Order: sequence, then C-alpha cells, then structure tokens
Amino acid sequence: MSRVGSQPGSSNTGNAPLETVPAPLELRPSVGLSLFWRTFFMLALLLFGSTVAWLQTFRALEYEPRALLASQQIASLVNLSRAALVYSDAIARVSLIKTLDDQEGVRIYPREPGDTFTPFDKSTLDNRITEELVRRLGPGTQVASSVNAEEGLWVGFLIDGDAYWLQMDRSRVSPLGSKTWLIWLLTAALLSLTGAAVIARLINQPLKQLSFAASRVRDGDFDASRLDEKAVTSEIREVNIGFNRMADQLAKIEQDRAVMLAGISHDLRTPLARLRLETEMSVADEDARNHMAADIAQLDAIIDKFLDYARPGQATLRAVALADIVEACIYPFKDAEDIHIKVDVPVTLQVMADEVELARVISNLLENARRYGKSVETGIAVVEVIARARDHWILIKVRDHGMGVSAEALANLTKPFFRGDAARTAANGAGLGLSIVDKTVQRMGGTFVLTNSSTGGLAAHIKLHEAK
Repeated sequence: MSRVGSQPGSSNTGNAPLETVPAPLELRPSVGLSLFWRTFFMLALLLFGSTVAWLQTFRALEYEPRALLASQQIASLVNLSRAALVYSDAIARVSLIKTLDDQEGVRIYPREPGDTFTPFDKSTLDNRITEELVRRLGPGTQVASSVNAEEGLWVGFLIDGDAYWLQMDRSRVSPLGSKTWLIWLLTAALLSLTGAAVIARLINQPLKQLSFAASRVRDGDFDASRLDEKAVTSEIREVNIGFNRMADQLAKIEQDRAVMLAGISHDLRTPLARLRLETEMSVADEDARNHMAADIAQLDAIIDKFLDYARPGQATLRAVALADIVEACIYPFKDAEDIHIKVDVPVTLQVMADEVELARVISNLLENARRYGKSVETGIAVVEVIARARDHWILIKVRDHGMGVSAEALANLTKPFFRGDAARTAANGAGLGLSIVDKTVQRMGGTFVLTNSSTGGLAAHIKLHEAK
C-alpha cells in the first residue's frame, strides 16, 4: 500500500481491528460542562454564597439587640403585673387578672410545688433572653416553654414570698429562623439563579455565534458565517467585524483558488495533448516514443492528483450499495498476476457517500497495495477488503500483507508530498495518494486511519455514515 502521505493525528500506530477504528477528536463524545453551564454554576454559587454570608451577618448583628429588646419587654410586663397585684386588694386583684387575660393575653397562676416545666432553652436566643430576665427580675426567676404540658412563654416570679407563673403567647419572642425568612431566602435564591442564567446567556451567546460561524467557515460556507457588526458591546462588535473581514478574505482566496485550478487544468493539458500528438508523429524510435508518451501520461496523472487534492467543498452524499462499488473497483485487477484481492463485504450494506469519490478512494488504496504491499516471498500483493456495520457507522478495512511501515513514518503517511520509502526517488507520483484519500473521506463526513497490522502489512480504516 502506498506510503504516500496525512494530516497530523490522522494516522496511529499499533493494531486497530475493524471494530475499533480510532476516531478523531471531533467525533468523540464531548466530556464536561458547556461554557454556558459552567458560567451559570459559578455565578449561581457566587450569588448563593453572598446571600448566605449576608444572612449570617444580619443574624449576628440582630441577635443581641433582639434578645435585649425581648427580655426588656417581658421584664417590664412582669414588673407591671407584679406591681399591680401588690397594690390591689383581693377583689380588685381578681378583676385585674381577668383584664390582663382578656386584653393582653397574659395569665397569672399561683405556682404550685408539684408543677412540672420545660426550660426555655431551645435556641441560643432563648438562653440569652433567660439570662437577661434573671438579671432584671432577680434570682429565683424561672423561664419555661411549657408548664404542666401547656405550651407558652412562662415566667416564674415572687410577690411577697409567694410564687406565681405569668403565661404569655410564645410569639412575643419570634425566632430568627421563621417561615418568613425561609420564603425570602427562597425568593432571593430564585432571583439569583434567574440572574445567573441571564448573565451567563448574555456572556456566552456571542461565543456560541462565533463558534457556529467558525464551523461554517471550516466547512466552506462563507455566506452563513456573517456575524452582527452592530452588537451593543464594543469588544464583541470588534471581534465580529474582524471575523467577517477574515471570512471575506478566505472566501476570496477560495474563489481565486478555484479559478487558478480551472486555469491549470486548461492551460497545462492543452500543450500536453499537443506534445503527445507531436511525439507520436515525429519520433521514429518506437521505444523512445513509448517512454516519452509514458512521461507525458505521468505528467497528466500528476495534474489530476493536484486537482483532486485541491478540490473544494463537501461531497454530495446519497445512499449507495458498498458491495457494488467494491466490485467495480476490483474489476480492473481481476486478471492481474501481481495482486490477489479477498472481499468480505455484505451485499446489504448501504453507506452515505459520493459514489464516484468512494470508488476513487478504494481504487487508490488497491493500487497502492498493489505497488507497495507485495509479499517478499511471493512478490504478490494479497489484499483484503472487509466491511461491517457498527453503531450507525460503516467500517471499511483495506489491508495488505506486505512489510508495513515504521512507526515514525506511519504518523506522516497522509501528509501531502510525504514519501515513506526513501528508496523510491523516481518521480512516478506527486506524493498525494493517501492525502487525497484522507481528504476525500473527510469531505464525505468520515474518518481515515492507517495502522500496522499485528500479522504484518498496512491496514487502512475508513469510517463512514450508514445509510438509514
């Protein structure tokens, strides 16, 4: 098989069976988060962290004033109730207790020795309020969250040596972590996530458009690669203008190349045809005439190689029967004595390809195997053409049983003008054989990889889309 010419990374060393053809980076599944989600999560984490930090700061700053205010109000209520009870007679005391219950929600009960109570210490705020009430009301003050299984805010105090309970609503001391705080926290989190999504989209939308435009330029579609030159952001606007100018220049270069190739095809082939005619008519020596005609034919073939390699654009793909194409490609080699071809291609395989382009690829590989894949013992090139369907792809392998190539040369075989065999110095080709194969397969949306076979010889792996 021809050791002529790849783009870096298109060839790999080692043994690659048909079922495990290496895929180039662009066809491998992407790993990780997109730029949008990465930006979104970073902004969301920043905003959420800021919200939590603000909440903790607020709680720290509010904690002490809230404890002092609550304890002061409770102590004032206890002192006023105690003073009113001390300076009222028995009849007025009963009326006073009823009035406090009806209008203020405050109940006063005698404290019995058998009363059971639960200390008011469920949170740090409760403990701080208890400490402050004991300081204000004096030793012997009890603060409880329930007495005799009845919930509330209970304060035990003394009047002339008699013990009393003052019960009030627990809501007079609202905890720092209430449902209202939870609602506001969820609202802030939702607004933070929404803002992060909007900001991430604003940041990444121009990059997404630039990525799409770059992919269209790569595929040769310059008209679909225009970016908005009136963007609001000055930096994005300058990038878009620069990219559009670059795309215009590339389109002009591509157009000039097409015109140049057309000129080469016309201007070189016309004098070559005249030269061939004149050679056949004017040279008397038949052997010399045949050699000169062969040289002219070789020049014409080299021009074809250059034109094939420089052919722009994407191929027009349609469903074709792979077995028919392979059969047509091996037909010219049926009577050849220096090549023996074994075919294992199911007749049911349908591949998305350009029929002419795919035939050119397979014929090129067979001809290269015929030239450079011959066995040292027999002098015959034994070539295998195998194809299988795998995961919506068609995998094709063309393998010879020759000597193969070195690992150093294998990585460069599809580079333009590269020759893997230093002994072949005759100008019998343009050094574009495998470069054309590689580029043609890429134009059809596939991949082309060369590997050394474990049992000797070189194997060419082609991966194309299966026809649905």
